Amino acid sequence: MKVLSYKDWRYFDAVIEKAKIACQNSGITDIDHFVVDNKMVEIGSGAKREQKDYKLTRYACYLITQNANPRLKIIALAQTYFAVQTRKQEISEKEYTLLTEEEKRFYQRNLTKKDNYSLNQTAKNAGVKNFDKFHNAGYFVNKISNKGH
Repeated sequence: MKVLSYKDWRYFDAVIEKAKIACQNSGITDIDHFVVDNKMVEIGSGAKREQKDYKLTRYACYLITQNANPRLKIIALAQTYFAVQTRKQEISEKEYTLLTEEEKRFYQRNLTKKDNYSLNQTAKNAGVKNFDKFHNAGYFVNKISNKGH
């Protein structure tokens, strides 16, 4: 709410409700992406009351941004960003289909190299010291979560 420059919860909650409808109308279960996670907040006299809150997936955040008020500068910028990125992806996919199998392998290898570099930089900035253990942990978790699939 604050990141998107909304000052009043009721207006932001209305945006969330619109995003949930967009999710449902796309044939996707909204409760998988908009998880209600109420929290206790202190009110004036030191008493506490429950306040509605959410845990959101990336997809939910996209839908919220698309359904938010474009008069807010941050929303307009986010909507423009998503439109530009979508167009880039469309162009990329179109060009990718024209590549030979060898060019596709080379392209994928370069993407993986860039992604690995980005992952390593992020891990380094987060304080990771043992990169072998870090990368093996990722394979181990993935192996466990894919069992039986």
